[in-house]
Amino acid sequence: MITVSVQKLATIFVEIADTLVDEFDVLDYMHMITERVAYLTEAPAVGMLLADQHSRLEFVAGSNENVTLVELFVVQNEEGPCLEAFRTGEPVVNVDLNNAAGRWPRFAPLAVATGFRSVHAFPMRLRRQVIGTLNVFGDVAGREFESDDVTIMQALADAATIGLLQERAIRHGETLTEQLQGALNSRIIIEQAKGAVAQAHGISVDDAFTVIRGYARKHNRRLTEVANALVTDPHSLQQLFT
Repeated sequence: MITVSVQKLATIFVEIADTLVDEFDVLDYMHMITERVAYLTEAPAVGMLLADQHSRLEFVAGSNENVTLVELFVVQNEEGPCLEAFRTGEPVVNVDLNNAAGRWPRFAPLAVATGFRSVHAFPMRLRRQVIGTLNVFGDVAGREFESDDVTIMQALADAATIGLLQERAIRHGETLTEQLQGALNSRIIIEQAKGAVAQAHGISVDDAFTVIRGYARKHNRRLTEVANALVTDPHSLQQLFT
């Protein structure tokens, strides 16, 4: 059961709806959503996947981004709760991963080996259109979502969907497919930059992303702008730690 004050929940909804500011950064926005969901549910890991032009789910943001966790999201291109939620447009909740190997023979054992006990997936939808999913992992047995929890989580996922589509449509006049493909392309640059920073400074990929994101926020620059600079100009790597 999720226990959260009305004030905290209201604050999260306001943050999700606040997409009309000049410095809005769509990738940072998606990461913010996963972090707020992790905070609300006390989940050890939350991830967002968006569908590309071929309706394949691609990982775009997570409350943390260690390599094993990212692999769990990537696997869901082929099987897993996010794929089911995306195809049906309905949430998949309270799945006991220890008993889910028959349902997802590749995903479930990997999730269990990573230390997770349960999983939940919520479609990111606007009316009948589903653009992606939110994936919530639990590591405590017996802590299930009740009906009110599911309603709250689905409302957050729907609000996030509206926020994403509204910002991109208003600012760029793009079609839905172009919006989402642009976000996925930006994700590739982010991954390249994370790897470059991690290798250059001898830190983990997760820590590298924290450094990049912190630098972008501190200097009021977009994540993709900073990532692109890191990839194209190796000398800019030094600026992150100055």
